Amino acid sequence: MALDEFDREEMSERDKGMVRMKSISNYVMGTFLICAGLVFLFPTEKTAPFINRYDPAMIKLFAIICFIYGFFRIYRGYKKNYFRER
Repeated sequence: MALDEFDREEMSERDKGMVRMKSISNYVMGTFLICAGLVFLFPTEKTAPFINRYDPAMIKLFAIICFIYGFFRIYRGYKKNYFRER
């Protein structure tokens, strides 16, 4: 059997549901992380007293890491490569 035959194999309903749930959770977590990055990068009047206690360079670095990981989570939810062997 070639590896291509395994790729064309139909997924069960349980696997389809798991893929759907993982995809939705990746979209939600990615959106949350991007919003958290925005809050840290552009603090509002309510969050500024808490955020300004820390080093501004570290806050910006953390915001950039939130953006990168948030976009990665959205990309992973879009690709849906959950049950593939490495």
